[in-house]
Amino acid sequence: MVEAALDDLLPALKMHELVDQAVTRAGERSWTLAELPWATLRPERLTEADRSAVRFITYVEDHIPGYLSHFLEAFPVADAEQELARFGFNREYFRFLVAWASDEERHASALARYQVETGMATREEILASLAEEGRKKFVLPYEHPVQSFTYTLVQEKATQLFYQRFRETVSEPFLKDLLGRLARDEARHFAFYSNLVGAYVVRDGAAAVPGLKDVIATFRMPLADTMKGYWRWSLKVADSTAYDHTEAYDSVVRLVRGFVDTPGEPSVEDLGDFVQAIRRVR
Repeated sequence: MVEAALDDLLPALKMHELVDQAVTRAGERSWTLAELPWATLRPERLTEADRSAVRFITYVEDHIPGYLSHFLEAFPVADAEQELARFGFNREYFRFLVAWASDEERHASALARYQVETGMATREEILASLAEEGRKKFVLPYEHPVQSFTYTLVQEKATQLFYQRFRETVSEPFLKDLLGRLARDEARHFAFYSNLVGAYVVRDGAAAVPGLKDVIATFRMPLADTMKGYWRWSLKVADSTAYDHTEAYDSVVRLVRGFVDTPGEPSVEDLGDFVQAIRRVR
């Protein structure tokens, strides 16, 4: 990611307000592995499709070191030569990243332990397989911060939707409970990025839309370009849960229509059509 111009960043005070709300909610709604109802495990109720989906999402959640490393490189907080305005923005975003990473690390740990407890794999097997994928670098190709935030908005909404759909298909009680917790966490993350991107749209108006379109046109879920066999596996998982990640694009349309008060502006008017066209060819 190319270093953003200062004009591409929101004021630190605005970031503080958005992050404060998100971090407060994270603290109020946190949960631990110890409080999960492990005694309710019924592995005999798992289908092969359930097991496949659990393995798949464990890889995605466990890549949190890669995701976090990318954002810390893109928004550094250890640079004495940095402008104060830039550091102020990055420092506030760091507060959210720490809370977010804690959530995602907990997700990965819960899913990995679930595999062990249900006999899907040994701890040694899981550590080895996760390390194989986890060492691969995660990079977003966007130049402007609002594009990176829009990507993450879509990704968080897509993940939330997947957990909700997956939960509807499973009969194993522990997994059903866990998926509900994961979905609620992802909904909180989505809410933060929705508010953050919304602040940019309020500030920039219709001028923000082309950048958002570029994200939607080039969107790929995490690990799509690094995990061998990702596309075949992801399609099987999606089919088994009646899930379509492109549904998450609609959240961008609703956000823009909610914040941009220029109904005659062509770039706003055609955003919905643009999203539907993208979804039809995927």
